[in-house]
Amino acid sequence: MHQFNFFPSRQLGWYMARLFLTRTFAVLAMLVAVLQTLDLLGESGDILAYAGNGDAQLWHYVALRAPQIVARFLPFSVLLGTLIMLASLNQNSEIISMKAAGLSAHQILAPLLAAALGVALISYAFNERIVARSTARLSAWQAVDYGPLPPDRGIKASPWVRDGNNLVTAAIVAGRGKAVQLRKVEIFNRINNTLTTIVQAPRGHYDPSTKSWVLEDARQFDVARGTERRIGTVRFGHDIRPDQFTLAKVDPDALTFSQLQAAISDLHDAGRPTAELEGSLWHKLSGPLSALLMPILGSVAAFGLARSGQLFVRAVMGMALGFAYFVADNFSLAMGNLGAYPPFLAAWAPFLLFLLVGETVLFRTEE
Repeated sequence: MHQFNFFPSRQLGWYMARLFLTRTFAVLAMLVAVLQTLDLLGESGDILAYAGNGDAQLWHYVALRAPQIVARFLPFSVLLGTLIMLASLNQNSEIISMKAAGLSAHQILAPLLAAALGVALISYAFNERIVARSTARLSAWQAVDYGPLPPDRGIKASPWVRDGNNLVTAAIVAGRGKAVQLRKVEIFNRINNTLTTIVQAPRGHYDPSTKSWVLEDARQFDVARGTERRIGTVRFGHDIRPDQFTLAKVDPDALTFSQLQAAISDLHDAGRPTAELEGSLWHKLSGPLSALLMPILGSVAAFGLARSGQLFVRAVMGMALGFAYFVADNFSLAMGNLGAYPPFLAAWAPFLLFLLVGETVLFRTEE
């Protein structure tokens, strides 16, 4: 009767799932600790270079950066945790005992697949609730050289907008609609494509009454003379709409699924290309689901006689299949960004392809 049940016994299922989850999150904790330490060593100098920053700002950086590292390396951790667990079970002849009891390869992997689906759901919720917000906040903080930030109201970092022949950029943009606020604004004034003056101001805002932008405490640098002078309050950009700043640079990693969907809709209504962002939108679903592939791709390490001396080779094969998926996934997204693949195909093709590859390897070797 075992062959007609997808899952093995409840006790065995919990045992397998517990081993899978503990090893996965142990590997993840190790990777995050090492990578966060190395990343902090590289950034601590820039953080402490801003006057007034200290230990509190270093810990704040860790709080913003750690979710990004977790999100990026969770699929790797699932792969490595799967390989460690299955190789250990194979080495101890536990897999052979399960097969001798009448369990098929898919039944042995079923608890791992169920646990991996749970990890995928947790990963999606974690990306939506924490990673997107921390990415937006960290990008804005880095744009102002780790200085003070305004309250978080849809912050965006470093957009560029054209004002006739001139170019306008702001380190950060906060707010939406007519309440948009600009920080560290620069206007590059050009005549016949030749830069003439650069206007810099610490802050700016939109004035609905005059339908223009206002810079406060501005300074102007004359490129030809090499001189700088204060010019106080400056008005510019009568033809620049507030949404041009908020839509000038859309970072898909800093937006949730619904926010990115809304941004794509706004860009589509404005006649702007959206294929790259649509690929990133679909990848917000296919990315977390990659955890579901890892037990299948790493299953090659579970089967075969450990005493045959090929266990290490099988583990390497499982690791190679897993890393081949990540390479194919990045390549597919890059091709989608170039317009060579449709957005849906760019996000989902590697997942479906390696699902078929993993199932084929499993059937050919074990079933």
